[in-house]
Amino acid sequence: MFRSIRHGLFAALAGFAVLICICYTGLALVIAYVTEDMLVERLLQREAAAVSAHFDRHGDIKPPADDLIRAHTRIETLPPAARSQAMAGARRAEIFTQTGHHYHLRALDLGAGPGAQRVWLLADVAPLLVVSKLIQDVGGVLIFVALGLIGLALLLAWLLARRLVSPLQTLAHEVRQVRPGAQVALGARERRDEIGYLAERLGATFEELHAALAREHAFTRDVSHELRTPLTVMKNTLAQAVPHPDVAQLQAEIAQMSATIEVLFALARAEQVAHAPFELRGCIEESLLRLVDGQDLVDDWLVLDLPDRLEVVGNRHLALLLLNNCLGNALFHGGPGTRLRLSFTDGVLGIANTVDADRTGQVQGFLHGQNLLGRIAAAMDWTLDFHAGGAAYRVDIVPLRSV
Repeated sequence: MFRSIRHGLFAALAGFAVLICICYTGLALVIAYVTEDMLVERLLQREAAAVSAHFDRHGDIKPPADDLIRAHTRIETLPPAARSQAMAGARRAEIFTQTGHHYHLRALDLGAGPGAQRVWLLADVAPLLVVSKLIQDVGGVLIFVALGLIGLALLLAWLLARRLVSPLQTLAHEVRQVRPGAQVALGARERRDEIGYLAERLGATFEELHAALAREHAFTRDVSHELRTPLTVMKNTLAQAVPHPDVAQLQAEIAQMSATIEVLFALARAEQVAHAPFELRGCIEESLLRLVDGQDLVDDWLVLDLPDRLEVVGNRHLALLLLNNCLGNALFHGGPGTRLRLSFTDGVLGIANTVDADRTGQVQGFLHGQNLLGRIAAAMDWTLDFHAGGAAYRVDIVPLRSV
């Protein structure tokens, strides 16, 4: 499935922008909560220093100056949530409760020796938790602002992706409009960046390709005329010659050369020939009638095991050339007494011929011109398999069937 590069770039930029927003929001919250905890710890540290100094000078415990902090000389006077922490031996603790209180506990050892005493400073810092209160009071506004910033980031990402990818999309559109033989006009050639260099190279490549295709078409047209004319003259000359084994051999070689030329030019024009459904049995019968005309064949030389209708998909001209070559090779290389069998089973057209034992050293059977036959089949998306034996040759053709 085609997907525009602009969509991918927009998704990448938008995802990056949203990720940055989320990361910075989380970082801001972490800094705010850490700042709150540091403030409370500094208050407890200052009160602990003042209580310790007063105890060293006067020998008694001074009440903390901050109303949020209380000094407890006994564990029993601590709130239950803080009492469990003190009994567990914790010297510092942050305690959350379900009643809305938020405690910070610090254990303080006063004096030394027999008069040493432990005091617990407990701060109820719920009034100092400005971050939570701020979120409760203006959380809706903050969320609205965050969503607005994310929307602005997405808009900027879309505009940026459109601006960056627009030259590439224009170049792709111009390339899609290029037709064989037409003038190549790529507007991005004037740019002085990588896109301009790419457009320049693409334009030059298209022009070279069009020139090469024009030369190839001209070469094919000229060669077709220059080869067929002398071959026709040679055929006519040999037809008037005195019958001789060498003359017959020359006629066979010229016929083979003509068939090869037809195949090569058909392959050269294959891209211009559309594939369509056609009746393959009709092609087989037409090829057999053309090849056996005037030949002296043995009785029951042909066995046909084909369905009444055999509709396939391909190019009828190429299919007829393929059959002419396969059947011609079978009749020529199999010898005067060859027997031919054509069958169609499980989607496979089989062509088998017997080979005269006296012609084993002279016969190539279906392997003659195998590369050209394979190219014809590949041009129609057919498959071709050759099976060579000492007394018989067989070729299996798997045509593309119509659904």
